[in-house]
Amino acid sequence: MQFGVFTVADQTPDVHTGKTPDDVERMRSLVTIAQHVEAAGLDVFAIGEHHETGFVTSSPTTVLGYIAGRTSRLRLSTSIAHITTNDPVKLAEDYATLQLLSDDRVDVMFGRGNSMAGYSAFGKDPRASVQLTVENYQLLRRLWDEDGPVDWQGQFRNPLHQFTATPRPVDGVAPFVWHGSIRTPEVAEIAAYFGDGYFANNIFWPKEHYIRLIDLYRERWEHHGHGPGSTAVVGLGGHVFMRKNSQDAVREFRPYFDVAPVYGGGPSLEEFARQTPLTVGTPEQVVEKTLTFQEFFGDYQRQLFLVDHAGLPLKTVLEQIDMLGEHVVPALRKEMEARRPAGVPSDPPSHASRVAARARQSQPA
Repeated sequence: MQFGVFTVADQTPDVHTGKTPDDVERMRSLVTIAQHVEAAGLDVFAIGEHHETGFVTSSPTTVLGYIAGRTSRLRLSTSIAHITTNDPVKLAEDYATLQLLSDDRVDVMFGRGNSMAGYSAFGKDPRASVQLTVENYQLLRRLWDEDGPVDWQGQFRNPLHQFTATPRPVDGVAPFVWHGSIRTPEVAEIAAYFGDGYFANNIFWPKEHYIRLIDLYRERWEHHGHGPGSTAVVGLGGHVFMRKNSQDAVREFRPYFDVAPVYGGGPSLEEFARQTPLTVGTPEQVVEKTLTFQEFFGDYQRQLFLVDHAGLPLKTVLEQIDMLGEHVVPALRKEMEARRPAGVPSDPPSHASRVAARARQSQPA
Protein backbone atom coordinates (compact mmCIF):
# COMPACT_ATOMS: atom_id res chain seq x y z
CA MET A 1 0.00 0.00 0.00
CA GLN A 2 1.17 3.53 -0.76
CA PHE A 3 1.41 6.19 1.93
CA GLY A 4 2.34 9.80 1.47
CA VAL A 5 1.70 13.49 1.96
CA PHE A 6 -0.39 15.91 -0.04
CA THR A 7 -0.43 19.69 0.14
CA VAL A 8 -2.63 22.54 -1.03
CA ALA A 9 0.47 24.80 -0.91
CA ASP A 10 -1.35 27.62 0.88
CA GLN A 11 0.43 30.77 2.05
CA THR A 12 -1.33 31.28 5.36
CA PRO A 13 0.17 33.62 7.98
CA ASP A 14 1.65 31.93 11.04
CA VAL A 15 -0.90 32.65 13.74
CA HIS A 16 1.83 33.35 16.32
CA THR A 17 4.21 35.52 14.30
CA GLY A 18 1.79 36.99 11.75
CA LYS A 19 4.39 36.30 9.04
CA THR A 20 3.18 35.07 5.66
CA PRO A 21 5.73 33.05 3.66
CA ASP A 22 6.53 34.75 0.36
CA ASP A 23 6.53 32.84 -2.92
CA VAL A 24 10.21 31.92 -2.72
CA GLU A 25 10.00 30.69 0.87
CA ARG A 26 6.86 28.65 0.31
CA MET A 27 8.15 27.09 -2.91
CA ARG A 28 11.41 26.10 -1.25
CA SER A 29 9.48 24.63 1.66
CA LEU A 30 7.56 22.37 -0.74
CA VAL A 31 10.83 21.00 -2.11
CA THR A 32 12.15 20.43 1.41
CA ILE A 33 8.92 18.72 2.44
CA ALA A 34 9.03 16.41 -0.59
CA GLN A 35 12.65 15.44 0.10
CA HIS A 36 11.78 14.79 3.73
CA VAL A 37 8.82 12.61 2.71
CA GLU A 38 11.22 10.45 0.70
CA ALA A 39 13.81 10.34 3.49
CA ALA A 40 11.13 9.27 5.98
CA GLY A 41 10.35 6.20 3.87
CA LEU A 42 6.98 7.34 2.56
CA ASP A 43 5.90 6.67 -1.01
CA VAL A 44 4.06 9.66 -2.49
CA PHE A 45 4.14 13.46 -2.52
CA ALA A 46 1.25 15.30 -4.18
CA ILE A 47 0.51 18.98 -4.79
CA GLY A 48 -2.68 20.79 -5.70
CA GLU A 49 -3.25 23.28 -8.52
CA HIS A 50 -4.51 26.77 -7.66
CA HIS A 51 -4.87 30.01 -9.58
CA GLU A 52 -5.55 32.57 -6.87
CA THR A 53 -3.47 34.56 -4.42
CA GLY A 54 -2.55 32.73 -1.27
CA PHE A 55 -1.27 29.64 -3.10
CA VAL A 56 1.95 28.99 -5.05
CA THR A 57 1.29 25.94 -7.21
CA SER A 58 -0.31 27.35 -10.35
CA SER A 59 2.07 25.21 -12.43
CA PRO A 60 2.16 21.73 -10.84
CA THR A 61 4.18 20.06 -13.60
CA THR A 62 6.97 22.63 -13.18
CA VAL A 63 7.10 22.09 -9.42
CA LEU A 64 6.93 18.31 -9.69
CA GLY A 65 9.55 18.28 -12.44
CA TYR A 66 11.96 20.16 -10.18
CA ILE A 67 11.22 17.85 -7.27
CA ALA A 68 11.78 14.84 -9.54
CA GLY A 69 15.33 16.08 -10.07
CA ARG A 70 15.86 16.38 -6.30
CA THR A 71 14.54 12.92 -5.40
CA SER A 72 15.23 9.40 -6.60
CA ARG A 73 12.45 7.11 -5.39
CA LEU A 74 9.48 9.27 -4.44
CA ARG A 75 6.28 8.93 -6.47
CA LEU A 76 4.97 12.35 -7.55
CA SER A 77 1.37 13.30 -8.15
CA THR A 78 -1.12 16.10 -8.28
CA SER A 79 -3.86 16.52 -5.75
CA ILE A 80 -5.50 17.83 -8.04
CA ALA A 81 -4.86 19.13 -11.58
CA HIS A 82 -7.83 20.87 -13.17
CA ILE A 83 -9.42 18.82 -15.95
CA THR A 84 -12.00 21.56 -16.49
CA THR A 85 -9.93 24.67 -17.19
CA ASN A 86 -6.71 23.21 -18.62
CA ASP A 87 -6.61 22.36 -22.31
CA PRO A 88 -6.49 18.57 -22.88
CA VAL A 89 -3.73 18.94 -25.48
CA LYS A 90 -1.52 20.77 -22.98
CA LEU A 91 -2.33 18.25 -20.26
CA ALA A 92 -1.42 15.35 -22.56
CA GLU A 93 1.91 16.88 -23.47
CA ASP A 94 2.88 18.28 -20.06
CA TYR A 95 2.25 15.08 -18.10
CA ALA A 96 3.89 12.88 -20.73
CA THR A 97 6.91 15.17 -20.47
CA LEU A 98 6.90 14.87 -16.69
CA GLN A 99 6.57 11.10 -17.00
CA LEU A 100 9.72 11.02 -19.14
CA LEU A 101 11.74 13.38 -16.93
CA SER A 102 10.82 11.60 -13.70
CA ASP A 103 11.73 8.11 -14.93
CA ASP A 104 8.02 7.25 -14.78
CA ARG A 105 7.62 8.24 -11.14
CA VAL A 106 4.54 10.34 -11.82
CA ASP A 107 0.82 9.84 -11.81
CA VAL A 108 -1.88 12.49 -12.00
CA MET A 109 -5.08 13.20 -10.11
CA PHE A 110 -7.67 15.20 -12.02
CA GLY A 111 -10.61 17.10 -10.60
CA ARG A 112 -13.05 19.87 -11.35
CA GLY A 113 -11.48 22.43 -9.00
CA ASN A 114 -13.48 24.14 -6.28
CA SER A 115 -12.44 27.77 -6.86
CA MET A 116 -14.28 30.15 -9.14
CA ALA A 117 -11.05 32.08 -9.72
CA GLY A 118 -9.66 29.35 -11.97
CA TYR A 119 -12.77 29.20 -14.12
CA SER A 120 -12.81 32.96 -14.54
CA ALA A 121 -9.10 33.20 -15.34
CA PHE A 122 -9.37 30.63 -18.14
CA GLY A 123 -12.70 31.78 -19.52
CA LYS A 124 -14.69 28.69 -18.50
CA ASP A 125 -18.21 28.51 -17.14
CA PRO A 126 -18.30 26.77 -13.73
CA ARG A 127 -21.91 25.78 -14.43
CA ALA A 128 -20.55 23.49 -17.17
CA SER A 129 -17.92 21.89 -14.95
CA VAL A 130 -19.29 18.35 -15.24
CA GLN A 131 -19.64 18.56 -19.03
CA LEU A 132 -16.13 20.03 -19.27
CA THR A 133 -14.79 17.19 -17.13
CA VAL A 134 -16.35 14.52 -19.34
CA GLU A 135 -15.39 16.04 -22.68
CA ASN A 136 -11.87 17.08 -21.74
CA TYR A 137 -11.02 13.73 -20.23
CA GLN A 138 -12.38 11.82 -23.21
CA LEU A 139 -10.13 13.86 -25.50
CA LEU A 140 -7.14 13.49 -23.20
CA ARG A 141 -7.50 9.70 -23.18
CA ARG A 142 -7.59 9.60 -26.96
CA LEU A 143 -4.50 11.81 -27.21
CA TRP A 144 -2.63 9.50 -24.85
CA ASP A 145 -3.96 6.09 -25.87
CA GLU A 146 -4.28 6.18 -29.67
CA ASP A 147 -1.14 5.44 -31.63
CA GLY A 148 -2.07 7.51 -34.66
CA PRO A 149 -3.20 11.09 -35.22
CA VAL A 150 -6.48 12.15 -33.61
CA ASP A 151 -9.49 13.85 -35.19
CA TRP A 152 -11.75 15.55 -32.67
CA GLN A 153 -14.92 17.61 -32.66
CA GLY A 154 -16.37 18.72 -29.34
CA GLN A 155 -18.36 21.44 -27.64
CA PHE A 156 -15.76 23.34 -25.64
CA ARG A 157 -12.67 23.68 -27.82
CA ASN A 158 -11.71 24.02 -31.45
CA PRO A 159 -11.64 20.82 -33.55
CA LEU A 160 -8.47 18.79 -34.01
CA HIS A 161 -7.49 17.34 -37.36
CA GLN A 162 -4.82 14.64 -37.61
CA PHE A 163 -3.12 15.86 -34.44
CA THR A 164 -0.57 13.86 -32.44
CA ALA A 165 0.38 15.01 -28.93
CA THR A 166 4.13 14.94 -28.25
CA PRO A 167 6.09 13.60 -26.53
CA ARG A 168 4.40 10.22 -26.43
CA PRO A 169 3.85 8.48 -23.08
CA VAL A 170 6.52 6.07 -21.87
CA ASP A 171 6.07 2.67 -23.61
CA GLY A 172 2.83 4.03 -25.07
CA VAL A 173 1.18 3.96 -21.63
CA ALA A 174 0.23 7.25 -20.00
CA PRO A 175 0.68 8.05 -16.30
CA PHE A 176 -1.84 6.34 -14.07
CA VAL A 177 -4.85 8.58 -13.47
CA TRP A 178 -6.80 9.20 -10.28
CA HIS A 179 -10.03 11.18 -10.28
CA GLY A 180 -10.41 13.30 -7.17
CA SER A 181 -13.80 14.30 -5.88
CA ILE A 182 -15.53 15.57 -2.78
CA ARG A 183 -19.14 15.50 -3.97
CA THR A 184 -19.66 14.63 -7.65
CA PRO A 185 -21.04 11.17 -8.58
CA GLU A 186 -20.25 11.78 -12.26
CA VAL A 187 -16.55 11.76 -11.39
CA ALA A 188 -16.91 8.34 -9.78
CA GLU A 189 -18.58 7.13 -12.98
CA ILE A 190 -15.78 8.46 -15.20
CA ALA A 191 -13.13 6.79 -13.04
CA ALA A 192 -15.00 3.48 -13.12
CA TYR A 193 -15.65 3.58 -16.86
CA PHE A 194 -11.98 4.04 -17.74
CA GLY A 195 -10.67 1.72 -15.03
CA ASP A 196 -8.87 4.60 -13.34
CA GLY A 197 -8.33 5.23 -9.64
CA TYR A 198 -10.79 7.15 -7.50
CA PHE A 199 -9.51 9.45 -4.74
CA ALA A 200 -11.86 10.68 -2.03
CA ASN A 201 -10.48 13.85 -0.47
CA ASN A 202 -11.81 12.69 2.92
CA ILE A 203 -11.00 15.79 4.95
CA PHE A 204 -14.18 17.88 4.78
CA TRP A 205 -17.17 15.61 5.28
CA PRO A 206 -18.45 12.85 7.57
CA LYS A 207 -17.63 9.31 6.51
CA GLU A 208 -21.18 8.59 5.29
CA HIS A 209 -20.74 11.11 2.48
CA TYR A 210 -17.61 9.39 1.15
CA ILE A 211 -18.99 5.89 1.70
CA ARG A 212 -21.76 6.68 -0.80
CA LEU A 213 -19.31 7.97 -3.42
CA ILE A 214 -16.83 5.11 -3.01
CA ASP A 215 -19.58 2.50 -3.05
CA LEU A 216 -20.91 4.00 -6.29
CA TYR A 217 -17.43 3.86 -7.82
CA ARG A 218 -17.00 0.21 -6.81
CA GLU A 219 -20.42 -0.71 -8.22
CA ARG A 220 -19.70 1.00 -11.54
CA TRP A 221 -16.17 -0.50 -11.68
CA GLU A 222 -17.72 -3.95 -11.58
CA HIS A 223 -20.48 -2.94 -14.02
CA HIS A 224 -17.88 -1.84 -16.59
CA GLY A 225 -16.12 -5.21 -16.42
CA HIS A 226 -12.93 -4.36 -14.54
CA GLY A 227 -13.45 -7.03 -11.89
CA PRO A 228 -15.15 -7.27 -8.51
CA GLY A 229 -15.83 -3.97 -6.79
CA SER A 230 -13.43 -4.97 -4.03
CA THR A 231 -10.56 -4.72 -6.54
CA ALA A 232 -11.31 -1.12 -7.56
CA VAL A 233 -8.42 1.31 -7.02
CA VAL A 234 -9.26 3.69 -4.17
CA GLY A 235 -7.25 6.42 -2.49
CA LEU A 236 -8.11 8.48 0.59
CA GLY A 237 -6.98 11.72 2.14
CA GLY A 238 -6.71 12.57 5.80
CA HIS A 239 -5.47 15.40 8.02
CA VAL A 240 -3.33 14.82 11.09
CA PHE A 241 -1.44 16.74 13.74
CA MET A 242 0.57 14.77 16.28
CA ARG A 243 2.52 15.12 19.48
CA LYS A 244 3.61 12.51 22.02
CA ASN A 245 0.88 13.77 24.33
CA SER A 246 -2.63 14.29 22.91
CA GLN A 247 -3.31 17.37 25.07
CA ASP A 248 -0.15 18.99 23.71
CA ALA A 249 -1.27 18.25 20.14
CA VAL A 250 -4.67 19.86 20.69
CA ARG A 251 -3.23 22.89 22.46
CA GLU A 252 -0.59 23.49 19.76
CA PHE A 253 -2.82 22.89 16.75
CA ARG A 254 -5.96 24.73 17.87
CA PRO A 255 -4.78 28.27 16.97
CA TYR A 256 -3.85 27.09 13.47
CA PHE A 257 -7.13 25.23 13.03
CA ASP A 258 -9.10 28.30 13.99
CA VAL A 259 -7.61 30.36 11.12
CA ALA A 260 -7.17 27.57 8.55
CA PRO A 261 -8.53 28.55 5.10
CA VAL A 262 -10.54 25.34 4.78
CA TYR A 263 -11.65 25.10 8.42
CA GLY A 264 -11.54 28.48 10.17
CA GLY A 265 -14.78 30.04 11.33
CA GLY A 266 -16.71 26.77 11.29
CA PRO A 267 -17.13 24.03 13.88
CA SER A 268 -14.78 23.77 16.83
CA LEU A 269 -11.69 21.59 16.59
CA GLU A 270 -13.30 18.93 18.78
CA GLU A 271 -16.54 18.91 16.79
CA PHE A 272 -14.74 18.77 13.47
CA ALA A 273 -12.52 15.91 14.67
CA ARG A 274 -15.61 13.96 15.79
CA GLN A 275 -17.41 14.44 12.47
CA THR A 276 -14.53 14.05 9.99
CA PRO A 277 -11.26 12.11 9.60
CA LEU A 278 -9.22 14.96 11.14
CA THR A 279 -7.04 13.44 13.87
CA VAL A 280 -5.25 15.63 16.41
CA GLY A 281 -3.47 13.58 19.04
CA THR A 282 -0.77 10.96 19.42
CA PRO A 283 0.64 8.76 16.64
CA GLU A 284 -1.21 5.85 18.23
CA GLN A 285 -4.49 7.74 17.92
CA VAL A 286 -3.75 8.49 14.27
CA VAL A 287 -3.16 4.78 13.63
CA GLU A 288 -6.36 3.85 15.44
CA LYS A 289 -8.53 6.32 13.52
CA THR A 290 -6.93 5.66 10.14
CA LEU A 291 -7.58 1.93 10.53
CA THR A 292 -11.30 2.74 10.71
CA PHE A 293 -11.05 4.02 7.12
CA GLN A 294 -10.48 0.43 5.97
CA GLU A 295 -13.55 -0.64 7.93
CA PHE A 296 -15.75 2.11 6.49
CA PHE A 297 -14.57 2.25 2.86
CA GLY A 298 -13.16 -1.22 2.21
CA ASP A 299 -9.59 -2.11 1.32
CA TYR A 300 -7.78 0.63 -0.56
CA GLN A 301 -4.42 1.32 -2.15
CA ARG A 302 -3.28 4.85 -1.28
CA GLN A 303 -3.43 6.97 1.87
CA LEU A 304 -2.27 10.58 1.76
CA PHE A 305 -2.04 12.89 4.78
CA LEU A 306 -2.29 16.69 4.89
CA VAL A 307 0.33 17.97 7.36
CA ASP A 308 1.42 21.46 6.24
CA HIS A 309 -1.80 23.47 6.14
CA ALA A 310 -2.77 26.70 7.91
CA GLY A 311 0.61 28.38 8.37
CA LEU A 312 2.37 25.69 10.39
CA PRO A 313 6.13 26.35 10.62
CA LEU A 314 8.29 24.19 8.36
CA LYS A 315 10.08 22.71 11.39
CA THR A 316 6.74 21.50 12.75
CA VAL A 317 5.73 20.05 9.37
CA LEU A 318 8.96 18.07 9.13
CA GLU A 319 8.38 16.74 12.65
CA GLN A 320 4.94 15.53 11.54
CA ILE A 321 6.50 13.69 8.59
CA ASP A 322 9.07 12.08 10.89
CA MET A 323 6.29 10.79 13.14
CA LEU A 324 4.41 9.43 10.15
CA GLY A 325 7.51 7.62 8.93
CA GLU A 326 8.64 6.30 12.29
CA HIS A 327 5.42 5.47 14.12
CA VAL A 328 2.30 5.71 11.98
CA VAL A 329 2.99 4.26 8.55
CA PRO A 330 4.85 1.10 9.68
CA ALA A 331 1.96 0.22 11.99
CA LEU A 332 -0.63 0.92 9.29
CA ARG A 333 1.25 -1.10 6.66
CA LYS A 334 1.43 -4.12 8.93
CA GLU A 335 -2.14 -4.03 10.15
CA MET A 336 -3.81 -3.11 6.85
CA GLU A 337 -2.01 -5.82 4.92
CA ALA A 338 -2.88 -8.39 7.58
CA ARG A 339 -6.55 -7.48 7.14
CA ARG A 340 -6.52 -7.39 3.32
CA PRO A 341 -8.26 -10.38 1.69
CA ALA A 342 -6.51 -12.45 -0.97
CA GLY A 343 -7.13 -11.14 -4.46
CA VAL A 344 -7.50 -7.49 -3.43
CA PRO A 345 -4.55 -5.43 -4.74
CA SER A 346 -2.41 -3.67 -2.17
CA ASP A 347 -1.02 -1.11 -4.63
CA PRO A 348 -2.31 0.81 -7.63
CA PRO A 349 -1.49 -0.77 -11.02
CA SER A 350 2.20 -0.52 -11.89
CA HIS A 351 3.49 0.79 -15.18
CA ALA A 352 4.77 -2.68 -16.08
CA SER A 353 1.40 -4.31 -15.43
CA ARG A 354 -0.37 -1.70 -17.53
CA VAL A 355 2.13 -2.13 -20.39
CA ALA A 356 1.49 -5.86 -20.29
CA ALA A 357 -2.28 -5.33 -20.25
CA ARG A 358 -2.05 -3.04 -23.27
CA ALA A 359 0.02 -5.62 -25.14
CA ARG A 360 -2.60 -8.29 -24.42
CA GLN A 361 -5.39 -6.05 -25.67
CA SER A 362 -3.55 -5.41 -28.93
CA GLN A 363 -3.10 -9.09 -29.73
CA PRO A 364 -5.50 -10.48 -32.32
CA ALA A 365 -8.35 -12.59 -30.95
